[in-house]
Amino acid sequence: MKTSTHDALLSFLGGASWAFAIIGTWVTFQSFIFLGLVTAIMFTFLFIFLALFIIAVLQNLSLSRDRYEETLKQTVLLKEIQESLQVPSENSHQA
Repeated sequence: MKTSTHDALLSFLGGASWAFAIIGTWVTFQSFIFLGLVTAIMFTFLFIFLALFIIAVLQNLSLSRDRYEETLKQTVLLKEIQESLQVPSENSHQA
């Protein structure tokens, strides 16, 4: 399947975001554990929320791109169907 630069970039950023979320969660927890367990868990959940928000935005961009490409394909097919169904005006007046 042919992929565009835009699709490859979104795919890379999606994977990098997941890696950032997983590694960043551990780093965040370890960074704030000196303040106490509750504080470390609170900051970790905040980090997870932000990381998952970024992942959701990237997934939404990817889905929007797919929807746009599918709409373009459907538009071409509908124009072909419309052209094949058009009857010449001379034949409609002779009946």
